[in-house]
Amino acid sequence: MPVKFQDYYEILGVQRNASDKEIRHAYLKLAKQYHPDKNSSAGAEEKFKKIQEAYEVLKDSEKRKKYDLLGHNWKAGQEFTPPNDWFKNFDIKFGRGGESFDFRDLGNSGFSDFFDILFGGSGGGFSQRGGRSARMNQEYAAKGEDQEAEITMSLEDIYYGARKHISLESMEPDENGMLIRKPKRLEVKIPPGTTEGSRIRLSGQGTRGFGGGPAGNLYLRVHIAPHNLFRVKDFDLEYDLKVTPWEASLGSKIEVPALESPVAMTLPAGTQNGRRLRLKNKGLPKRGNIRGDLYVIIQIVVPTELTEKERELFQELAKNSTFNPRNT
Repeated sequence: MPVKFQDYYEILGVQRNASDKEIRHAYLKLAKQYHPDKNSSAGAEEKFKKIQEAYEVLKDSEKRKKYDLLGHNWKAGQEFTPPNDWFKNFDIKFGRGGESFDFRDLGNSGFSDFFDILFGGSGGGFSQRGGRSARMNQEYAAKGEDQEAEITMSLEDIYYGARKHISLESMEPDENGMLIRKPKRLEVKIPPGTTEGSRIRLSGQGTRGFGGGPAGNLYLRVHIAPHNLFRVKDFDLEYDLKVTPWEASLGSKIEVPALESPVAMTLPAGTQNGRRLRLKNKGLPKRGNIRGDLYVIIQIVVPTELTEKERELFQELAKNSTFNPRNT
């Protein structure tokens, strides 16, 4: 008997060469919109049945291969009668536990007559009484989508650890199953050992699940705000230390700032401009009790204005010094 042809690709809004991933993505998007638990508008349940039927076929490689043999010249709603030799050419197992179905034994799938003719009532979903079965809800439950957000922290909060309140917008289904933006406020614990680019997972704080499925996760990408003294390099810190020519030449004891408290550092005699001196374990905490280092980068600064005495001393140095940097 003739039935109405169902264009499953058109129902899901995908191309005939769509990948499995594209088909699943299209199904989840439409199913969230038309799921009867979320959408009570007229025609939503019938639309959802068609979406479910299309996915039932296209998600299964054997069913999809069988369906594709019909060709692409059919249009949705056209009168369709399967070829005479349609049933004898296939021995495909469907249903629970892989039990076989006689393609001529039609009915009871809850899907269209077109589906029943092709696949023998092997689909699940809506019962003939129109109620939604528990099997449907279990099979088509889907985890909510993961979300990502960014948070910017001060260097001190990164060093000591902190609890922060963040506000963000999340895509959540409304009473009709449509995704809308909703504000969300969360308290986030930033542990010591976090650094630039760290990714913190907040389990279950992503988009709500669909059909009873679990919520997705929220991933926070951590950024460190620029600091007035230090630059961050992974777990290490860099600090530019300005020194006088005589401190660099003669050597000196200099107090260097650090995150917890200043550190007394010995500047070796003859230190050159740009030299990096390491203060071990004065950087950011890593996992456990290990810390990064603080690197002090020397910048020799020449005075731009001289007192009369300073000028005399520099002139005396110039007269008596044999050092010529152009000969080194």
